[in-house]
Amino acid sequence: MKRLENRVAIITGAAGGLGRATSIQFVREGAQVCLIDITDCESLAAELKALNPSLSPLVLKADVTHEPSVLKCVAQVAERFKKIDVLVNIAGIVSQGSSSDVSLEEWQRVLNINLTSTFICSKAVLPIMRSEHYGRIISMSSVLSKNGGNPRPWINPEEQTRAGNVAYGVSKAGINALTFFLAKENAHHGITVNAIAPGPIASNMTTHFPQSLKDLIPVGRMGKAEDIAEAVTFLAAETAGFITGEVLDVNGGSWID
Repeated sequence: MKRLENRVAIITGAAGGLGRATSIQFVREGAQVCLIDITDCESLAAELKALNPSLSPLVLKADVTHEPSVLKCVAQVAERFKKIDVLVNIAGIVSQGSSSDVSLEEWQRVLNINLTSTFICSKAVLPIMRSEHYGRIISMSSVLSKNGGNPRPWINPEEQTRAGNVAYGVSKAGINALTFFLAKENAHHGITVNAIAPGPIASNMTTHFPQSLKDLIPVGRMGKAEDIAEAVTFLAAETAGFITGEVLDVNGGSWID
């Protein structure tokens, strides 16, 4: 039996690389997926439909920082499928800037899109999951939530200029803390809440990632979106029911704790 057979899953940020890979993996595992993004997901929906013609992906366009829009999307999913089993919070942005040069406006923008949206979406689905006594929430954190950033300015000051991203790292650390709280609050409802902390992932957003930092990854390569999708699927499955409040590192050995 497929790991997500007959499960209904919402994936935010579905149009991005991680969202697309996760959506494909979920459909292969039998899940009915609901794609939420601020940009168009129709081409992805067609691709998913071709993978499994028995499933009909639901496409919902929304700004996940706007609570009324999120609540409307969740209501549409619940009305159509009568339940919500899995929420994957992937929607987010990257950001550049060290603590000395990031603007307050950028700081607030990154925390709003990365952290506040995760809270809004999680809060929106929890009443439905509680009523079903089952749920899986998986949110996207980052190795930067743990390691204080990749640059080593005491060795190479240029790394700080090219790869500093304090607002991003703090927003992802907030996701870790939110995961811990939601996990404890909801475990007795049959709901697990976990996060995944990827290391550097090859994508359009990391094309300028310094080679000097790539060389520090023990497995010798950057991650792939499929690496993360597999970890999400593992945590979304019913068999992972004894894992909650965990921040799972998927980073090729870049940070070990």
